[in-house]
Amino acid sequence: MSIGFTEIFLILVVILLLFGSKRIPELAKAMGRAAYEFKNAKETLKKEAQELAENAQKAAEAESNADTKSESEVTLK
Repeated sequence: MSIGFTEIFLILVVILLLFGSKRIPELAKAMGRAAYEFKNAKETLKKEAQELAENAQKAAEAESNADTKSESEVTLK
């Protein structure tokens, strides 16, 4: 089930009647700004999650190396 031309036209007419012709450009601009902010927030969260995963990996490797080092010291004693 897809939206045809008549459905899209009807939706546009209803939007025009509800908001008026002066208000539609303002709404479009606000929606564009919101989409831009959403994209930036998504990218920021993605970068932070990647940094967090990298830091966790480094911490796990450091802990693993410390455990290996302490085990070898116990074996030598």
